[in-house]
Amino acid sequence: QVQLVESGGGLVQAGGSLRLSCAASGRTFSSNIMGWFRQAPGKQREFVATITWNGGSAYYADSVKGRFTISRDNAKNSVYLQMNSLKPEDTAVYYCAASTAYGLGSSRNLGDYDYWGQGTQVTVSS
Repeated sequence: QVQLVESGGGLVQAGGSLRLSCAASGRTFSSNIMGWFRQAPGKQREFVATITWNGGSAYYADSVKGRFTISRDNAKNSVYLQMNSLKPEDTAVYYCAASTAYGLGSSRNLGDYDYWGQGTQVTVSS
């Protein structure tokens, strides 16, 4: 059974930092892209960041570019999201996701990801 388990969410003041982790089990994703998405109350789930299979390239939503950094450790079958200079508008449930498609360099589309974590809440107070 494949599982993605996020951790590291919480409550932080504006300007603070959090580091989210996502550990995969049940299969390896070392040859696949992984990503982070978020969903705020009353809004659709949206793309945050994605990283290539070897960590060589990363892509970000404009709203988080320069503040968030995605990374991965294939030996640990894990992906991370370092979030700095957090803003109240970053408040959301954050989900990690993994694709099983080979040859997919990157994607901002939810439909390209096959496995999802249960989500971790990030709340940024003003």
